[in-house]
Amino acid sequence: MIQDITLGLLNSYKETINSYDEVIDSNGQVKPYWQKFFNTLESIGLEELEFRNQEIIKKLKENGVTYNVYDSNNEGNRQWKLDPIPFLIHKSEWETIEKGLKQRATLLDLILKDIYGPQELLKNSIIPAELVFDNNGLLLPCFDIQQKLSTQLLNLACDLARGPDGKMWLLDTRTQSPSGSGYALENRIVMSKVLPEFNKKIHRSRLAPYFSNLQNAVESLGNNSNENQNVVFLTPGPGNESYFEHVYLSSHLGYTLVQGTDLVVRDGFVWLKSIDQLERVDVIIKRLDDIWCDPLELKRDSLIGIPGLLQVIRLGNVAVLNNPGTAVLENYGLMAFMQNACKFLLKEPLLINSVATWWCGQKKELTFVLNNLPKLIVKKTNRKLGFRSIYGRLLNEKQIKELKEMILQSPKDFVAQEEVSLSTTPSFIDGKLVPRFAAMRAFIIFDGNEYKVMPGGLTRSAYIKGKFEISNHLGGLSKDTWIITDTLNEVNQNLVERKNTNNQLSNSLTSRNAENLFWVGRMCERTMALRSFLKIIISRLNENVYNNKENGQPEFLVVLLKSLTHLTQTYPGFAGNIYEDKEDENLPSNDAIFENPIIELLSLISDPKKVGSVTYNIQALLNTINQVSEKWNHDTRRIINLVEESMIGLKNPATTNANTANHSLDKLHIRLFSFYGNIYETLPRDNGFYLLESGKNVERILSLIAVFQSTFKFKNDDDVEDLLMEAILENHNLLAQYRNIYKSHLNLKAVINMIFLEKNLPYTLSFLLDRLSFFLSILPKSIEPNQLSIAEKSVLEANTIVKLIDADSLTQYDEVSLIRTNLNETLTKVYNLTASVSTNLASLYFNHSVIQHSILDTLDTMNSDEI
Repeated sequence: MIQDITLGLLNSYKETINSYDEVIDSNGQVKPYWQKFFNTLESIGLEELEFRNQEIIKKLKENGVTYNVYDSNNEGNRQWKLDPIPFLIHKSEWETIEKGLKQRATLLDLILKDIYGPQELLKNSIIPAELVFDNNGLLLPCFDIQQKLSTQLLNLACDLARGPDGKMWLLDTRTQSPSGSGYALENRIVMSKVLPEFNKKIHRSRLAPYFSNLQNAVESLGNNSNENQNVVFLTPGPGNESYFEHVYLSSHLGYTLVQGTDLVVRDGFVWLKSIDQLERVDVIIKRLDDIWCDPLELKRDSLIGIPGLLQVIRLGNVAVLNNPGTAVLENYGLMAFMQNACKFLLKEPLLINSVATWWCGQKKELTFVLNNLPKLIVKKTNRKLGFRSIYGRLLNEKQIKELKEMILQSPKDFVAQEEVSLSTTPSFIDGKLVPRFAAMRAFIIFDGNEYKVMPGGLTRSAYIKGKFEISNHLGGLSKDTWIITDTLNEVNQNLVERKNTNNQLSNSLTSRNAENLFWVGRMCERTMALRSFLKIIISRLNENVYNNKENGQPEFLVVLLKSLTHLTQTYPGFAGNIYEDKEDENLPSNDAIFENPIIELLSLISDPKKVGSVTYNIQALLNTINQVSEKWNHDTRRIINLVEESMIGLKNPATTNANTANHSLDKLHIRLFSFYGNIYETLPRDNGFYLLESGKNVERILSLIAVFQSTFKFKNDDDVEDLLMEAILENHNLLAQYRNIYKSHLNLKAVINMIFLEKNLPYTLSFLLDRLSFFLSILPKSIEPNQLSIAEKSVLEANTIVKLIDADSLTQYDEVSLIRTNLNETLTKVYNLTASVSTNLASLYFNHSVIQHSILDTLDTMNSDEI
């Protein structure tokens, strides 16, 4: 229900406020910039705002904006939620906040260098030793890790909220791989498109300078002797919570998105495994937690890190943003000592206060915490221990007692923070403007000269009234954050000038992406081929529903059903045991599966656990597509969403009859064809495109052979073979062409000539082998340019066999067994040669089995004074 607006939106909202709110100043008056915002919002109206909110949801879904949820039984990818009501801060206040954030960044950098250096803070008892040496973020192998810049902490994020004194308080700090800046940019872009009225009437600072500063930071880190720095964006992979942001930022910044397996250490350098060659990496933008970065020196069971990375950093042969080791600063216990550390290191007080924090490792503080638990929030000092914050006010007496006992068992492992009433801000929930608690994440980058703060940030607000659970993991809303300025001149600020105008290396095709693109082509074609054959069979079943013989189905339908099982390899299915004697496999069967084949057919459509089914193939396709998300443009992502909707629809229990399934298969076909057509028109003609096309052609050849061979391996009655030939020609989009060319009744010799030898029809074997040979010839070679690769040789041999086919000999059959031996053996050879292309391509481009030199090898080549 839309909120009653007879009093006006602002007055209606003011009546819902029951605590300190962002809209109201310390004198109880509406802040001028909020008044201006509400005036514009009033002109839009709540009904229209609800419509715009639906547009936001639609755009975020189309753009593939998700936040992955770990340990969720109900969902994997959670759609990103954006509130149409932004979070507003005036520039005059922001300048004070900005100054405090720069001070905090400088302080944390000094603490980091001290912890891994002289440790004066420990020697002078400014920070307790337990908070350093019992800190799971302290990594001993990182004590000799340093960037070439004097500043070591290059990138960080701070969570802020307005406290009871009306000032911003710092709640938390993220230093090892701070996330959120990409989501902030996406929020701004979507808001600007959906609510353009605010673009004209309210001036706000742009976010672009931050990303320009980030590029400057990367340039300052790289090897100055290398004019074209090779920069990679290191992600844990699609399972990571903020994988969307990794794809988004790498694309926005123009850097190659990689996973740990894409990189290898060799001869003291980090190399990118592309299908062309090994390419030296100069800078890594790291989005892994520190502990996972190097399984040789850190977490030994890490499968997402780069073995030997730390040693390459020590040598100065690669720069990392941020260096491993910064996780030590994320310990909650350190917040209790920030004020003293600031006075010790900077000789000045903190400009932004932290929320009051007590470390239980001190006797006085422990006593205070135990006596005031109902007023406090209890946390573990080490955040990575899977410990949820405990709100004392929610506990009963028994739970309070249990909490005390837990703290007393190891006091140094706990901190307590004051639970204060933070400010609320307007949020649009269920058609109403209501106050909700909110916190803002600010992003800070060292651009090579000084710290710069993003003029905005990522604000998160609670969905439920009275709760401060605002994290994305817990279902909070996000907000665009506006730094309001009074004049347009302040908004049109110039982007930070790049120091180095040399072009970044064009994005390389990693071996992993090459393999995934190849399989995108295969899985897309596999799904479409299965859908096409299912349509043929279901159509024939509907036509023959009143023509069943005693055996349950006409002979030609039995053959087609068995051929379907051979295509999908979902044995036993309609074909029985694949290893049994198939001498009579095409003869009619009285098995129950043929009496009611629709049960097995529906399973082949909708069972996602059945390997080879339509839904199984779509899920595999979507998983592969997700591995190369950075390759797809906006329209392609929209189509991918539609394909995902088709998969959900096919898995729906309502899909229990042939007609519903038939309709769903038609819709799936249109969407898959749109997907392929869109990427065919938009992907650059590079190695990735050639591999995708190779995969498509390999799969189309294998599908064609599997269907034709299993259908015509045995001689059937002439009337049965006529129906089979018609079905096969229709399945391969050749029936109309056959009638146009041959203008006669169906003849197996003519069918073989068309399906195998026609060069100008895209679904014939000769055409497909020619196309596959062409795409393979364009791919890079590690041998002499005029020599054929192993994959090309396989295709050439297969193509030669096909070109030399004699249709008369292929139609011959044994009078006793009825087997067409020549046809069977010929197609088996072509099938095996084509199938070997996948293995050949893997050895050529996907595996990259590079000998990785040990760390000791690298140390042996160094002078002792360089260590």
